[in-house]
Amino acid sequence: MFTLHATATFEQDIKKSRFRAVAGPIAGEQAARDFAAAHSDPAANHNCFAWRIGQVYRFSDDGEPSGTGGKPILQAIDGQALDGVAVVVTRWFGGILLGSGGLVRAYGGTAAACLRTMDKIELVVRVEARVTCVFSDLALVKARLASAPGVRIDNERFIDTGAELAVALPEKSADTITRMLVDITAGRATVAFDA
Repeated sequence: MFTLHATATFEQDIKKSRFRAVAGPIAGEQAARDFAAAHSDPAANHNCFAWRIGQVYRFSDDGEPSGTGGKPILQAIDGQALDGVAVVVTRWFGGILLGSGGLVRAYGGTAAACLRTMDKIELVVRVEARVTCVFSDLALVKARLASAPGVRIDNERFIDTGAELAVALPEKSADTITRMLVDITAGRATVAFDA
């Protein structure tokens, strides 16, 4: 799964109607509603939108025939394996009716074209853990953690016997990273996963 790095806009004309897509990352449902409101044009004929955050999603056809605006936008989001993303597609009517199929292609296509042009960031599912090591192993442990993709060191505190690091490890490689830390310290380092 991926999310977007920033907000971007894409415009195209289809049979004299102007379509503008604005897509961007969102952190929650309220942020999605705010995004839709901020990027809708009250002077336009229609402001269709869709957003997805994990298993939660919403879409709106904003007066277009049911299923011809918001749903194709959501399908564009899902088709590019995106999460934490909102897209608003605004239509200024140009006088030519597009029909249901034409609307689906116009809204979905405008959203998909916008999303294809954007920088994406891979979403990494992380697990929280505590790494405990002696002072003599601390520099090596931190260097190896820093070189492992997707690892985040959130906190470091010193204890009587050494140091304890609060870390976030990529879920897919947590076991491999744990084995690596135990191996490089000859078993002196321990990794405890938070429940």
